[in-house]
Amino acid sequence: MRTIDIAPEPRRALRTRSVVFASLYAAALFALVGWRLTAASHAGEGLIQAGLAPAQARGNLQPDEVAQIELFRRASPAVVHVANVAVYSDRRRNPIEITQGTGTGFVWDEEGHIVTNFHVIKDSDRVKVTLAGDDRAYDADVIGKAENRDVAVLKLVDVPSSRLHALAIGTSSDLLVGQRVYAIGNPFGLDQTLTTGVISGLGRELRTQNNHKITNVIQTDAAINPGNSGGPLLDSSGRLIGMNTAIVSPSGAYAGIGFAVPVDVVRKAVPELIANGHVTRPGLGVNILEANYAAQLGLSGVGIRDVVAGGAAEKGGLRAPVQASNGQVAIDEIIAIDGTEVSSDENLFDALDAHSVGDVVTLTVRRAGEQRSVKVKLQSLRE
Repeated sequence: MRTIDIAPEPRRALRTRSVVFASLYAAALFALVGWRLTAASHAGEGLIQAGLAPAQARGNLQPDEVAQIELFRRASPAVVHVANVAVYSDRRRNPIEITQGTGTGFVWDEEGHIVTNFHVIKDSDRVKVTLAGDDRAYDADVIGKAENRDVAVLKLVDVPSSRLHALAIGTSSDLLVGQRVYAIGNPFGLDQTLTTGVISGLGRELRTQNNHKITNVIQTDAAINPGNSGGPLLDSSGRLIGMNTAIVSPSGAYAGIGFAVPVDVVRKAVPELIANGHVTRPGLGVNILEANYAAQLGLSGVGIRDVVAGGAAEKGGLRAPVQASNGQVAIDEIIAIDGTEVSSDENLFDALDAHSVGDVVTLTVRRAGEQRSVKVKLQSLRE
């Protein structure tokens, strides 16, 4: 349950009494000295007698203020509140819905698809979505999940397309440190909150809850707090460039370092999630040796534990460990992909993620001390 600290009632009452006392004192002083105002100052008479200074007319807004206001006006209708709901039963077996977490999401298209973080809806029995400017919580089905990328896609139930306003989609490959960014979300349940900042860093790495690495993550100093997860990070044109996902904070609240999954990752994952409910990645069709066992064997690359029958690796001539006549175990060890050294499973996955299913790569493989090159056509693996 999110809470916001509010000043205790006694203090608020004390401040109210202080204002009243000040007003009475001012009124008495005016009467004592016989202060008279001219007819030309009648407009300000009531203000002065009430103890208030006349308000000055506001000047024109600055160009950057106008731009920010317009950006929020255009983008905020696409930002939604997402509730993770658990369903329990009472003694009479009547269902009881309890909100166990909240976050943010954004409208992807007018067909009712909503994008948010996987961790926002993880372990939910139901998901409720509240649109901007609407008090009703709509039911949403989870139609796709990519835990390794912390992306999930929801589908709204019974919401007319006229109520849906999709964001403009940008790119993240051309971002620059220092450019201005805007985050819209629901921190601590405070809907439709706009915060601003800059891109503080690029190329960061972020670990998901299942310890998978997301690369090229955006770092920003725009205020991101619990409840912002799944919300959009926008550029100055109002285009989606990232999805706010995590913060670094000793207290759990904003400390100036927030992270967003780059839109290029989201843009690639969402269509697959809509179509198939999951995403695929390029793979070799192998299972690799655990790192500690590989170290015991003195391997400097990635050892193959077994190959998938009919998979890409088997077709390329790779094989599971074989015990030779002298008792030694011959292990196929991948030491490079397309000439780039591979020394760990992370190196291997990073190299593969740079490719697409169907690409042909050249593996440098060491077997029984001998090195050779093998061409392999990458296959599709479900995440």
